Amino acid sequence: MARILLAEDDIAVCDFVRRALEMDGHDVVPVHDGGEALEKLMSPLEEFDLLLSDIRMPVIDGVALALQVGRDKPELPILLMTGYAEHRDRAYGLESLIRGIVQKPFTLAQIREEVDAVLNTSATAA
Repeated sequence: MARILLAEDDIAVCDFVRRALEMDGHDVVPVHDGGEALEKLMSPLEEFDLLLSDIRMPVIDGVALALQVGRDKPELPILLMTGYAEHRDRAYGLESLIRGIVQKPFTLAQIREEVDAVLNTSATAA
């Protein structure tokens, strides 16, 4: 299964998403701000198959994180999450960098389906 970096500052949401994805056999590495996510992604010791990031986070938000990762690791699929319409609007124009935006609140089934769709598309493209 996939190794997923989960960047989400809300601990309850992070735990919910982590458990949901682990049910599908994924190895989920949770971080709680964009700076920590960027450190993990840029480490030569870390390999990920997907970045799943909230848009609204401390240190570096999800849009800035997607821009940086898209530039430095263009092969890494990015899926964003948000509960705020204005943040969703900020992500428009990033279509070439991200695979989608999941609107909060979402169900366990919805997040699992969204992640599987991105991973299956990435595997097919490879």
